[in-house]
Amino acid sequence: MAEGGRPAGLGGWRGSALAGLGGVAIGAAAVVGYHEWQGGDRAGTEKVVRDYILDHGEILPEAMQRLQQRQATAAVLQHRTALETPYHGAWAGNPNGDVVLVEFFDYACPYCHAVNADVDRLLREDPRLKVVWRELPVLGPNSQAAAYVSLGAARQGRFRAFHDRMFALGRPTEPVLAQAVAETRVTREGETADGHAELSRNFELFRALGTTGTPTFTVGNQVLEGAVGYEALKRAVAAAREPGLGR
Repeated sequence: MAEGGRPAGLGGWRGSALAGLGGVAIGAAAVVGYHEWQGGDRAGTEKVVRDYILDHGEILPEAMQRLQQRQATAAVLQHRTALETPYHGAWAGNPNGDVVLVEFFDYACPYCHAVNADVDRLLREDPRLKVVWRELPVLGPNSQAAAYVSLGAARQGRFRAFHDRMFALGRPTEPVLAQAVAETRVTREGETADGHAELSRNFELFRALGTTGTPTFTVGNQVLEGAVGYEALKRAVAAAREPGLGR
């Protein structure tokens, strides 16, 4: 498990980096092939392409970033219904919202803790927004225990109260979990078949997005990773409402 809520092996950066480099290589090969087909000097063209890449190494991160964005957008389009359909009561805002903000989170993730106030502010200020939360307990046994209780709270219609209280109290130790359960009057439930199936779905969706840590958001066709802040989330919601851009 990597630090800062960034689990190893969940669509990590190495695969994306190789894919990005592969994309650049394929593009360069296409240029060379085109010039060869046109009767040009293959060796000369290869040298031009090679020299350009070596002299402008900054294009490689940009190429990788663009590739990742395209792949993430494609995953959102493919899985939108599954992403935006909440697990029982694990949602807030307008039930018929014109934009749905989805957050993958872990109660043990400090970045999720930091961004919770930003999501609350968006909900207060935007009457057309719907937020859906998806459990992603990647930071150990306490995360998993809290996730199963949280899923139980969603089934009982008390998700939001439990969710906010957990983040207010701190990391999901056993005493914190017990206090949140008592204060929000949630009937504590452990692992269930239904809850296990929900977590499995969430991990599959998360891997499809190709991101590597919590929190991860989807909104419209965008994927945002990390505690990006209120303004970035607000801009993403606004972009999702732009005709032809958001969905």
